[in-house]
This record gives sequence, C-alpha cells and structure tokens, in this order.
Amino acid sequence: MLKILTNYEIKDLLECTEKEFEKYQIDALKVKVKNFDRTLWCYAPSLLTYSIDQFVSTNKNKFIPISITGTRCQLQCDHCKSKILDSMYPAETPEALNAIVKDFVENKGCKGVLLSGGATLEGTVPFTKFIETIKKIKEKFGITLIIHSGLITKEFAEALSKANVDAVMLDVIGHDETIQKIYHLRKNVNHFAQSLKYLAEYAIPFVPHVILGLDYGEIKGEVAALELIKQYNPDALVLVVLMPLEGTPMANVKPVPPKKLARLITLARLMFPKIPVMLGCARPKGDHKVETDVIAIQSGINGIAYPCQEAVDYALDNNYELIFSELCCSLVYRDISMGK
Repeated sequence: MLKILTNYEIKDLLECTEKEFEKYQIDALKVKVKNFDRTLWCYAPSLLTYSIDQFVSTNKNKFIPISITGTRCQLQCDHCKSKILDSMYPAETPEALNAIVKDFVENKGCKGVLLSGGATLEGTVPFTKFIETIKKIKEKFGITLIIHSGLITKEFAEALSKANVDAVMLDVIGHDETIQKIYHLRKNVNHFAQSLKYLAEYAIPFVPHVILGLDYGEIKGEVAALELIKQYNPDALVLVVLMPLEGTPMANVKPVPPKKLARLITLARLMFPKIPVMLGCARPKGDHKVETDVIAIQSGINGIAYPCQEAVDYALDNNYELIFSELCCSLVYRDISMGK
C-alpha cells in the first residue's frame, strides 16, 4: 500500500476489527522493508543509563540536555508541569551555555547537546538571544546540536537557519481544545501549521513529535496532527506516548493501550512511507513498554529509543540488523542517509 490513504481507509484502519487490522499492519511492515530495509535503529541517549544484552551505555556525558530557562516554564502544561526540565543542566545566559558546552566537550567526551527550555505564555521557547552562541558552538566544537522548540516565528526560523543545527524537534497538536486545556495556550492548530511552514521554508531539518494520548490518555487530535505534518515534508517523525508523571494532574491517567497505539503507529507508517518514523523515548514503562515496543516493530517502525530487551530479541529473531547510537533518535534521518 504505497498510495496515499483515503479518509475512508484511515477511518477503517482505526475502527476495524483486530483481524481486519492485521492487513494494514502487514502492509505497513512491507512499506518499511521496501523503502528502508530490515534495520532497527536503536537510540539510547546517554542522559539515561541504558543496558541490555546487546548494548550498554558507557559515557553519561556523551549526549546532554540543557535548559535555557533552568526549571522555569510559564505554561505549566498539565502533562509536564516543568518536571522534565528538572533533569537538565541550566544555562540561562549565552555565556553560561557556552561555558557548559565547552566543559563537557573538552573534558567529558560530549558529542551532542539537546537544547530545550520552558515555554513563554505565547508558546515559544526564548532562544533568540542564544542564536549567535549556538552558531559559534557549532562552528567551534562541531558537535551535534538539537533544539526542542516551542512554536516557531518567522523571525526565529530565519535566524535559526543560519545556526546550522542538526534538527529541530517540535511537538505538534492537532486539536484546538487540547492546545488550550493541556498546554494552557491561547493558540490553535493553525499556529502549529505556521511553525511547520517556517521550518520548511527556511530548510531547517525538522522532526515533529506527536504525543499519543496527550489529552488525559484520550486520542483526539493525533490523526489531525499527522495529516498536518504530512503537508510540510519533515525529515523524520517521532511518536511518543503520554507518560503519567508524579506531581502532575495526569499522574494517575491510564495511558493509551498498546493495541490502540498499534493502529496509530501503523497509520503513521502508511502516511509517511518514505521518511523515518520512530518510537521516541517518552512512553510508559513495564509491561506496557514491552508490548508497545514489539508492536511498533510489527507495525513498520524504523527504530526505537531505549528499546526493551524483549523488543530487541524479537527483532533479532525476525532477521533485523540492529544499529545502536547514544545520541538522539531525531537524528535517524541523518544516520540513515549516512549509512551509519
């Protein structure tokens, strides 16, 4: 099934019986093998300790996360409440950013950096004053540099296009109510469309993320988000799953069941047959993760961040070649093109 899915087929894929769904899943895997091969790209960013039989992370400083706002975030989204920023290195000035990167590169074996931060009330992350420093860091140290942005303005995209970053990650939401209720953001889907448009116009490598079950574990705007993203030809697509965090209003939310995730992953594969589709690092742990990881492989995913042992064993049993990296899975588009 290399043709574009019709609206009817999308609806059927999401609502058909398990038996009928199998044909879509088989088609998705065929698409993956035809357009890529039987490689499973396994990413284990060194910011977390990771160990399975086939791979053990060795340097916790190889890929580091830095927040340009420290732990501050004005939006305080329901699913995060700035908890994710707690584990990042704070660098709230360009000078601090340069100093941290210099230290980690020269003394600790750092090869890559994720730059992130809390959002303003407008949904942007205040990167503007850091652009020149980001550009100089790329020129001086030659490291991999990824930006996890909020909404993108035209001015920011123009400035960012000169910084030579390796990828921009942007969470894309396809439902106005979810944007306002979960993100507390007075914006709508069109603002996310504009962000994608600016990234594409300025030829910045971008890898949109879709959070499955973002609205308290319910599937609402995910399909619309995929349809929106498809219009702008991203370099890769990353799917993540709502991971209930302690200390947030969603701490006790039940995540999307793996069998329902299978349909969304399969849909994404069929909608994006020729770009890498990844299962990202944010997803529930335990049995949920085991089932989701295996299902993702069956549904034609290109790779997984922190794949569980059971999924890796399944891949090997089904004649996949495994390639491991301690950097970010958003780089898959680059790694595939370079044949790493």
